[in-house]
Amino acid sequence: MFQSREEVRQVYLTVWQKMQQKSLLEPMEAIIADVIKLHPEYHALLDKGEHAKEQDFTPEDGQTNPFLHMGMHIAIREQADANRPPGIQSAYQKIIKANDHHDAEHSMIECLGQALWQAQRDNTLPDDNAYLACVKKI
Repeated sequence: MFQSREEVRQVYLTVWQKMQQKSLLEPMEAIIADVIKLHPEYHALLDKGEHAKEQDFTPEDGQTNPFLHMGMHIAIREQADANRPPGIQSAYQKIIKANDHHDAEHSMIECLGQALWQAQRDNTLPDDNAYLACVKKI
């Protein structure tokens, strides 16, 4: 089931609140919390609560969407855990052994972003082979 932009952002805000209160996290929330911890530059935004859900982030203004960026980290981790596309798990393990875990994921995010951008541009599904080839070049 698809979630709206506000619903997705609310998940991050809820996890952030739970982190501040040192509340018990569900397994998926723990993954989100780990990604949030890796991005202290986004903590002030998360402190804004409801206002953060409504904020727009446009590349034209030189802005990175923090929610999209953190979501890409989570997507990379989920792909590696599920080994989808096939081969991504071993590639992920190889990259994180050779690099800082966070930097490794950032490198992979570049490949994922490129694959998603091309799929959107061409109105097709993402090309798993091209994506995996990009990741294996890291």
